[in-house]
Amino acid sequence: MTAVCPAGHTSQSDDYCDVCGMPIDAGAATGEAATPPPPTDAPTQAPEQTSRPAQSCPNCGTPNVADALFCEACGYDFTTGTMPRPATPPQEQRAAPESTTDQAAAVEAPAARSFDWVAEVWIDPEWYEAQESPDPLPSAGLPEIVPLQATSVLVGRTSKSRNIHPEIDCDLDNGVSRRQCQLTTDGTRWWVEDLDSANGTFVGSAAGAMPTDPVPVGAKRELKPDDRVYVGAWTRLVIRPATDEEKAAA
Repeated sequence: MTAVCPAGHTSQSDDYCDVCGMPIDAGAATGEAATPPPPTDAPTQAPEQTSRPAQSCPNCGTPNVADALFCEACGYDFTTGTMPRPATPPQEQRAAPESTTDQAAAVEAPAARSFDWVAEVWIDPEWYEAQESPDPLPSAGLPEIVPLQATSVLVGRTSKSRNIHPEIDCDLDNGVSRRQCQLTTDGTRWWVEDLDSANGTFVGSAAGAMPTDPVPVGAKRELKPDDRVYVGAWTRLVIRPATDEEKAAA
């Protein structure tokens, strides 16, 4: 059995035309070939193309659809003819923070603060004997030299929980309070003030006996050139001008 599609083609299939693929009406199937429709002056319209014409990219040669604005491969602009912008290499992208770091490293660190005075922190066996402390006396030796870089200096023991960080840290001496006393200066003279410490702050001369009367709480006492400050169970403080060697070593 043969069939005739709407375009006039004879087809052995009765569902779709063997020639053009158009659907065939079931009623068009006949035992004889149907008479084709009379020819007309107008040419028969070709089936619509399923693919659009392509255009080649002038930059990379990749085929693109005719109405493409940019090349899918390289980004060439078909409208303006602009060449694609070159991509920044990853090495250059990583170089930026390195450059910033180098510049930061090149900045000089601020100079250390100068000082004209130091505190000698001694372990004094004689003061320890007078205090009758139950704590064992550490080995006495050379003093610790602490540069005094501020006009007001706290003497005491460090406490991170209470945010106490004294400039003169007597951490080994449990007889020293966290905030023992304050040393202040006008540049040429020094004063000491007890901060209501547990065991008191004492001042005595280098040649005299051990002091027995503490400095009154809240009262500033001026230190003479040969005075010594006694705190805790064995700590003796001596305030003196810094030597040129100590300044150079800081």
